[in-house]
Amino acid sequence: MEQSTLGERRQPAVFITGAGGEVGHGLISTLSGEGRSDIVATDLRDLEQSLREQCASTYLADVCDRDALDRLLAMYQVKEIYHLAAVLSTRAELAPEVAHQVNVTGTVNILQIAAEQGRMYGEPVKVVFPSSIAAYGFGSLAQKTKVGAVTEYEYCKPSTMYGCNKLYCEHLGRYYAHSYRQLAQDSVQGDDKNRGVVDFRCVRYPGLISAETIPTGGTSDFVPEMLHAAARGEAYKCFVREDSRIPFMTMPEAINATLQLAAAPRNELTQIVYNIASFSPSAGEVAEVVKQYFPEAIITFEPDQRRQAIVDSWPEELDCSAAKDDWGFTPTYTLEQAFEEYLVPRITKQYESTP
Repeated sequence: MEQSTLGERRQPAVFITGAGGEVGHGLISTLSGEGRSDIVATDLRDLEQSLREQCASTYLADVCDRDALDRLLAMYQVKEIYHLAAVLSTRAELAPEVAHQVNVTGTVNILQIAAEQGRMYGEPVKVVFPSSIAAYGFGSLAQKTKVGAVTEYEYCKPSTMYGCNKLYCEHLGRYYAHSYRQLAQDSVQGDDKNRGVVDFRCVRYPGLISAETIPTGGTSDFVPEMLHAAARGEAYKCFVREDSRIPFMTMPEAINATLQLAAAPRNELTQIVYNIASFSPSAGEVAEVVKQYFPEAIITFEPDQRRQAIVDSWPEELDCSAAKDDWGFTPTYTLEQAFEEYLVPRITKQYESTP
């Protein structure tokens, strides 16, 4: 990746970490399409040329390296941060200490930078943080099925490192927004309507399905993996049972909802964390819809008991009423509409053009 030259003038910027992931792709494309010319994006790996062209500057940067972040941001007045960098659920279980370092220490670094810039310029820095249904945790499948839809603050007892990290970072964001350095004489604190130096907003994603990018590392990825395999003409062994049910939404819906939350007036938001979701199909129901469009698809179910247990600990439905009431969130698609209007047309075109 070409590295921008650090200068002395502080330029206004919207800062995106972990920009090379699925959400980063969609976020950069949408912001750029809206005419934003101040996007500064970072990732551990080179960003694709098409993404680099949509950004004002791009950098190789590790969110765990605070000194490097400080040097990088010395030239910018950061007004808005989308903190996407994370080690996802499946990989986090293979290397939990590494995941904690990236997911928690990296988030603390971003929150500290936001607080310092907020104090420097006298206005709160907006930090938009994607969390996950992994923040939830049910003790049994029977309890999950009985409870049904859950609000943001129920059954938050995650059983994975990723879920623990995300839930803790939600609380860290609340601390930086409400109480950061609350005993210091020069502290800048805020109430529910007027935050201090950090304006933290968290959107709790369900499973996400994208037609453009192939997922890696998520325990909810059995749905997009199933679809992409069918489009490529490959057999797919699903790692959960047919009756496994968790909430999902398409990637464009998640991006639009994230930006909608970011644009909402602060005084109209009643909480820090918001659920969003569009539909809650079982894995078997998704397989049937896949076969409607790809009749030759071979989909079998061979549950991995360890990954199955994680999926069983997540809600089968999310209560999204707070997002609807506070900032107008409304799902775009049902499962059938998502396939007909977004997934199948785009994924078919993608693989038709692949050599």
